[in-house]
Amino acid sequence: MPGSANLNLMIKAARRAGRSLVKDFREVENLQVSMKGAGDFVSRADIAAEKILKEELRGARPTYGWLAEEEGGEDGEDPTRRWLVDPLDGTTNFLHGLPHFAVSIALEHKGRVVAGVIFDPAKDEMFFAEKGEGAWLNESRLRVSGRGKMIEAIFATGVPFGGRADLPETLRDLGRLMPACAGVRRWGSAALDLAYVAAGRYEGFWERGLNAWDLAAGLVILREAGGLAEAMEPGASILDSGTVIGANEAIFDKFARTIRGR
Repeated sequence: MPGSANLNLMIKAARRAGRSLVKDFREVENLQVSMKGAGDFVSRADIAAEKILKEELRGARPTYGWLAEEEGGEDGEDPTRRWLVDPLDGTTNFLHGLPHFAVSIALEHKGRVVAGVIFDPAKDEMFFAEKGEGAWLNESRLRVSGRGKMIEAIFATGVPFGGRADLPETLRDLGRLMPACAGVRRWGSAALDLAYVAAGRYEGFWERGLNAWDLAAGLVILREAGGLAEAMEPGASILDSGTVIGANEAIFDKFARTIRGR
């Protein structure tokens, strides 16, 4: 199993933030019955988890840059290294008492993601990878599935909500994909969707309108598990475009052609 000092630091930070989220998640389940709702409480849980991650990561590596969902970006003295952090990916699930959410941490070096950790504290599943060292789930090596037939494959996506402009495109995607495959899942955490493709639970995942902190850790985990990933527009940067098509190698071309409609 890989274990550089940076990766061990990321795993430790994710566990500590995850413990905080699980404690708050129990409270959210109680808050569901109140008329006031749990929204304010959840945003506090999110900010508390980010504070823990910042303490752990910047405390140990004060020269690294920082990009996170709640606080935005800060340059570090070392311009070549940066943390990309999502303290709570799956906020809507968390708010509704659904135990499917994650802490996501990636380390970027010279513009490339070199390590990633995605921790699902509700299920105690720690997905992690370092470039060139393979991908892992707890103590087990991860490998994408070998399914190459679309009709046997399950895919995941995020369906746009709240009036987002990319809904028509996603509906077109679904219209092309659903007749050709065994199912589409929408579980509400892009980080875990990518990790699940890496683990062979899904054959592929696609989505638009994502942020770098949603994607970075999952991309290195997926690739180290033998998967492929591209932006929606071939040749574009995934992190810059906020779009992704990821899948096992056996099905990637068929899947990408179906999503791109070409």
